[in-house]
Amino acid sequence: MSFAYSLDNGLEWRLLNEDNRCERQAILLQNHIEQASQAPFYGDLLSRLGVSAKDFKSLADLSSLPFTTRKDLDEHPNGFQAVNSEETADLALTSGTTGKSVLVPYTASDLRRLSFNELMAFHGTGAGPQDRFLLCVTLDRCFIAGLAYYNGLIELGATAIRSGPGQPARQWELIRQLKPTGIVGVPTFLQKLANWAQDNNCFEPHGIKRLIAIGEPVRKADLSLTPIGQSLEQSWQARVYSSHGATEMETAFCECHAGCGGHIHPELMLVEIVDENDNLLPPGEPGEVVVTPLGVEGFPLLRFKTGDVARLYNGKCTCGWPTPRLGPVEGRLAQRLKYRGTTLYPETIFQVLQEIDPSLASYIEVRASHDLSDEVKVVIGIPEPELFDRQKISDLLQARLRVIPEIHVRAKTDVVETMHSAGGTKLKRFFDLRNGNTS
Repeated sequence: MSFAYSLDNGLEWRLLNEDNRCERQAILLQNHIEQASQAPFYGDLLSRLGVSAKDFKSLADLSSLPFTTRKDLDEHPNGFQAVNSEETADLALTSGTTGKSVLVPYTASDLRRLSFNELMAFHGTGAGPQDRFLLCVTLDRCFIAGLAYYNGLIELGATAIRSGPGQPARQWELIRQLKPTGIVGVPTFLQKLANWAQDNNCFEPHGIKRLIAIGEPVRKADLSLTPIGQSLEQSWQARVYSSHGATEMETAFCECHAGCGGHIHPELMLVEIVDENDNLLPPGEPGEVVVTPLGVEGFPLLRFKTGDVARLYNGKCTCGWPTPRLGPVEGRLAQRLKYRGTTLYPETIFQVLQEIDPSLASYIEVRASHDLSDEVKVVIGIPEPELFDRQKISDLLQARLRVIPEIHVRAKTDVVETMHSAGGTKLKRFFDLRNGNTS
């Protein structure tokens, strides 16, 4: 059974009851495992286990397979490619935030699948052919996200404005000239745009109704908006929608207007949540996100452990879709901190800092200590460090985290330069220096 990537077929899947949906997913899973067996890594794995795709007759059978880890991807850079070069239509690179970049080949079918994912995401936010979206994300440098949003809008019949993450003055000129009704961008950049317009007295009526926030969380674990999410809605007088994905997953999860988790498209993805001992967790419990992206040809993955911590939500959404939803990323396992008897994630610290000022620049350095606790230093950049109220941030951290990390205040330009100079395609906010690590 194959799947036709169209809005009508996508909506048809959302009319299926759970039994019928699982039955169809089981067929897609068989097809996906068959394709994965063409990749050297999974071909060897299935041979060692003495199984083949036809042995997976239900979704429950998936749990008999071992997990795939990021370490597997790093150690077998060519082991997950299931097509030859003649079948490859596009080459993408992961952002490399947790290690070196991984090459991900996309076939023409993979690109259609990717477009369908974003088609359903935009549709879920209420967007349609009447909309224009300003894409403040790059379409070059082997990034896949910008291409996905662009193609998804085209499939929806909407209009894409390929702006990229340029200077605020240029963005506002495009907003005035081309009158978009939505924007796709990183939350801190969208806030920067709003601040620039306010500072330059040009925040005139703009007609923007939707902000699709990518790359950074705009919701907390309880599904409420983070401080920067609240600030964006207040500044733009528009609705913020969280979207989370990764290049190697070839899929993203975007909220609908209900704001209660990113919808998991059942024809594209199976999601599991596991605890520290790799046991499956029930809905609502936080754990590591494990994904099996269905229907991928070039870089098929089976039970890939993402390293992200989130929760799964079942039950019918108020938007009417009965499919499961994935909650916001609450942290990354590789970045988990042990500090004075408390377990926390950097993202929690960043969200506290956003309560002070959503536009603050900041990063965290962590080093190993000798008392089973990490040494955590929070570096905050503001335009005038001498005016910073250190006691205010200390009190807020104590109230939110029950602990107070070491705080350093520097000029904002210096902090941003440090985050840039770390390399990579994104501003680096977490410097892990434990156990000789330099990442």
